[in-house]
Amino acid sequence: MRALLSVSNKTGLVEFAQGLLDLGFELVSTGGTHKTLGSAGLPVTYVSEITGFPEILDGRVKTLHPRIHAGLLATKSPHHEAELQAHNLIRIDLLCVNLYPFRETLARGASFEECLENIDIGGPAMLRAAAKNHQAVLPVCDPADYGVVLEALRTGISSQFRRRLAHKAFAHTAAYDAAIAEFLAFEQFPQTKLLTLERLPGVELRYGENPHQEAALYALEGQTGPVLHAEVRSGKPMGFNNYADADAAWALVSEFELPACVAVKHANPCGVALADNPKTAWERARDADTLSVFGGVVAFNRPVDLETAMATRGTFLEVLIAPEVSEEALDWFRNKKPDLRVLVAARQYADHLEFRPLVGGFLAQERDLRRWEELHLTYVTERIPTPQELLDLKFAWYVGKHTRSNNVVLAKGGVTVGMGTGAVSRIWAAERAIQNAGERARGAVLSSEAFFPFDDVVRAAAAAGVTAIVQPGGAKRDAEVIAACNELGVAMVFTGSRHFKH
Repeated sequence: MRALLSVSNKTGLVEFAQGLLDLGFELVSTGGTHKTLGSAGLPVTYVSEITGFPEILDGRVKTLHPRIHAGLLATKSPHHEAELQAHNLIRIDLLCVNLYPFRETLARGASFEECLENIDIGGPAMLRAAAKNHQAVLPVCDPADYGVVLEALRTGISSQFRRRLAHKAFAHTAAYDAAIAEFLAFEQFPQTKLLTLERLPGVELRYGENPHQEAALYALEGQTGPVLHAEVRSGKPMGFNNYADADAAWALVSEFELPACVAVKHANPCGVALADNPKTAWERARDADTLSVFGGVVAFNRPVDLETAMATRGTFLEVLIAPEVSEEALDWFRNKKPDLRVLVAARQYADHLEFRPLVGGFLAQERDLRRWEELHLTYVTERIPTPQELLDLKFAWYVGKHTRSNNVVLAKGGVTVGMGTGAVSRIWAAERAIQNAGERARGAVLSSEAFFPFDDVVRAAAAAGVTAIVQPGGAKRDAEVIAACNELGVAMVFTGSRHFKH
């Protein structure tokens, strides 16, 4: 039996090669892999001794040779066996290849030329050949599989095991080519957009949105999802809806510079607050809607300490996510709230594109990363907002940006007091927010993520005691809306920026 090894990632290589030798394999290798194995004292044949041809063009051509590919593509048929013998060709029974580190080279900001040099040609060609011929050749491309491959060689290799390795090899080369195609694309939205999804190891979802739906969690190649890759430090395993709600909560809480807490239910904020510390932020967010926060997800943009953890006593929560959780807080959660999923996440997002599924496809768009400071505010009413109103308008605007349309948000003193979310008309969203706020609407401000088609929202808000409004403007009846504000003494600011969220 013969194994050809040619790897960039040398992790576990020597141990794997020794295991193959123990099983009676002859080792053939290339370049750096040959050097590593030779330095470890293992007997290994240089690939040029098989091909009768040296490595050329700075190593670009090493294994691209009929003597290698014939050995990889020959089946066990008598006809192929006769051809191998007629041409004095060898058979290769196992191929171990992992590819030049193209993604890693790209990630560290290497030059265009260096990235090109790290595009592997011979490796994918061999791996695809072995995977096609997996009934005769074992294709191995992942160091994590070395142990199971050796065990299978000892105990017997099933056709299912061979097929699993072949699938992994083709998936590996496909993802590799997708990364290269993305690198070479000129447009943000090229004619062919290749997305590589990798199922996260160790994450098993019991079901999807509902118990009758099967589900799995995948990571999108090239993007860093803070919630997707968050560390679960305590509690039950995460579920489909837990991930969706935690992602929504984390996206909103990450907008704020001051200590903040966001409570989310079914991907919509139900209580959001700013404060001097996480504990107070939690208490204000909880009290913003004590009914809806039950069974919700909460996110903090500051480390959670023991005092903050203890303040959650008496409120049932599904998930808590923060940039850091103290060991004392974790101990308390594990003892007092053992089912609560406690996540630690990073705040960065690696990519500015997002994808929305449709039946049979995706919508692709730039992520809504617009900041308040980037807006061109226009003060359109006779009365301009006070400094405190302006702070609350900014706060409410961020909340509205992350709330399902149509939405209206009422806020006062850095806390939401009324939420109208996912309504099919603007006035219904406003009425819901006003009803939710009750007496707290007096002195509050209002944010709307889209313009007012009529002046009805202004009149309903003013009647409830709202003093200032922020909205994009741009409606045909803007003049009527502004006139209503002036009539009722309400300050209004246009942002010129709509923020629908579906």
